[in-house]
Amino acid sequence: MKMSDPQYLYLHVPFCRTICAYCDFCHTVYSQKASRLWLEALQREFGGRSVRRNLKTIYIGGGTPVCLPSAQLEQLLSLLDPYAGELTEYTVEINPEVMTEEKVKILAAHGVSRASIGYQTDDLNLLKLMNRHHSADDIEECMHMLRRNGISNISLDLMYSLPSQTMESLQGAVRRAVMMEPDHLSLYSLQIEENTLFAKKGYQPLDEDTEADMYEWICSTLPKYGFEQYEISNFARKSKQSVHNTAYWHYEDFYGFSCGASGKEGNRRYDKPKNLKEYCDNPLKEYTVHLEQSDMMFEMIMMNLRLREGLEPQRFLDRFGVPLADVYGSRISSLIDRGLLEFSGSLKCTEYGSRILNSVLEEFLPD
Repeated sequence: MKMSDPQYLYLHVPFCRTICAYCDFCHTVYSQKASRLWLEALQREFGGRSVRRNLKTIYIGGGTPVCLPSAQLEQLLSLLDPYAGELTEYTVEINPEVMTEEKVKILAAHGVSRASIGYQTDDLNLLKLMNRHHSADDIEECMHMLRRNGISNISLDLMYSLPSQTMESLQGAVRRAVMMEPDHLSLYSLQIEENTLFAKKGYQPLDEDTEADMYEWICSTLPKYGFEQYEISNFARKSKQSVHNTAYWHYEDFYGFSCGASGKEGNRRYDKPKNLKEYCDNPLKEYTVHLEQSDMMFEMIMMNLRLREGLEPQRFLDRFGVPLADVYGSRISSLIDRGLLEFSGSLKCTEYGSRILNSVLEEFLPD
């Protein structure tokens, strides 16, 4: 198997001004003292790890990266400057509630080229239920600020299958999003995660049939507006696919930095501490899992079959030194015969197969 040499870096900012009711990512309410200690720990982490300088992408997620005040945002981006000189894509997640023109100028000055904005919906009742504190007008103004300062590659995140959400509400949110002319749209169905406010209040997603109808409408509608579905939950205008996230789906290696981040380097997958104090006490600490080759082969299949382009056999051969057909030939043939997979230069799900992807993937689980 080829040696690890990641070209992609993910950095997690564990702070938010308020906590969304559905969110289970590593986060804590912002405080100046905690964020100062975190930035000091992050500097120690960069000092104690070896990272290649010619990265392809950096992605700063959270949490809410831009909830940091301007001076701390500047400090964070300055830590990344040595690695940002040759990037193809530099993304920062943005919440319009805490965005300012000054922060946009700081992002642009450090080379940020792409923004991923948490839009979710334009339904004010649902936004209140989710503990979101913005409107669609705020999203639009945030996009104007970004574009005025040269950050024109913009993605919007939307959610569906929210409690009490109707098809009409979803359709209105999607159409409003399209009218704002983003380059990329990510649409995710609600998953109720333990320890979230939704879970504690007993909320549930909509029934499976309604959720499926919503997804089918999304997939049939967005191409009419110039958005190509390139992954199960992601749609992009021409040449605007997320380079960083596509690296995940291609099962490429990536660095994970900061409290709550994950990374993968070779046969080593690791999670950084989710507890902020634990991370600040020892920013080089990792919880590591060493993967068997059979596990990595399955994970590569799992990630690549999320993509419309599927899995190119050469990519599998380059990664593992063995042909895809030698490992999975009989399983692939069976799935093709059952109308779940197809092969035309690459191995991909049929329309039916993509709707029951989990069942398809079960066929590839290691014995």
